[in-house]
Amino acid sequence: MKKTTLLLTILSVLVFNACKNMGFEKTKTGLEYKIIKGDKGEALTPGDIVKFQYKVTFKDSLVITTYNTMPAYDQVDSLGRHHDFSEFLTKMKVGDSAVCYQLFDTLQKKPEFGVPPYMKKGDKQEITIKILAVFKAKNGANPRDLAVEDYRKEIELFKTKEMAAIQKYLDNKKINAVKVNNNVFVQIETEGTGATADSGKVVGIKYSGYNFEGKYFDSNTDTTRQLQKHGLETFFFTAKQEGAISGMLEGITLFKVGSKGKMFIPSLMAYGPQGMPPAIKPNENLIFDVEVVEIKDKPATPQQPEMPQPGR
Repeated sequence: MKKTTLLLTILSVLVFNACKNMGFEKTKTGLEYKIIKGDKGEALTPGDIVKFQYKVTFKDSLVITTYNTMPAYDQVDSLGRHHDFSEFLTKMKVGDSAVCYQLFDTLQKKPEFGVPPYMKKGDKQEITIKILAVFKAKNGANPRDLAVEDYRKEIELFKTKEMAAIQKYLDNKKINAVKVNNNVFVQIETEGTGATADSGKVVGIKYSGYNFEGKYFDSNTDTTRQLQKHGLETFFFTAKQEGAISGMLEGITLFKVGSKGKMFIPSLMAYGPQGMPPAIKPNENLIFDVEVVEIKDKPATPQQPEMPQPGR
């Protein structure tokens, strides 16, 4: 009786694994993949720009996903990248989904874009994708131009979503903040009396940065709030021009010397879909406590000496 039970158990496992792997194919590099057919949309051909959502999972942990943020874009070619879903894109159509498994050992043989730092020998990770749209060279149109136009629309939609989420947070916390150019929210807690941080002015600030859950990732006022240790020197950048994340460049224009306040910055005006792991997650909205301690004119760019002319 016990032998029969054991045999049935072994058979059940074998059948389960066989069913689990049904429908999977392999690319030339050994990437296992399975395409789930959708609504019979347009086929993907080399030269097209494809718009898609994707998710990467490693050992049941989510590494990254675009499903709740912005879609991704890629160019279809006949070969694809090494051991990557791009190898089988030409077998897909708009509306199709797919799942594939990348092996660390195979990725390591030709690490075009590096190997995920969390993987080691023998590991594999799962990638799922869904094709949303394709941009083709039709009627003289450039697929890249079409994709760029679509991407800009997606940015505006996502930024609207992020700004709405921040507005909801401010309403719930009863924080009175001002929207700056529809890009960032600013709350002035202490009004300064010195010069204003106009565009082109060099601004020196003391700051602490954290996410909307209150977790600090950096500061130049408190070393206990730093994930990567550094000095506490004043941070300088040029208002509306360079030297800081976009949201800070915009938001600082409401501050004067001596002003203290907060900036509530959407991810697209901060570190975007890349984030800054492990300190800042992809698509993470941020808050900065800011005090302006100095504002000065930007140094003039030294003129290049005039080249001597022949005969002079």
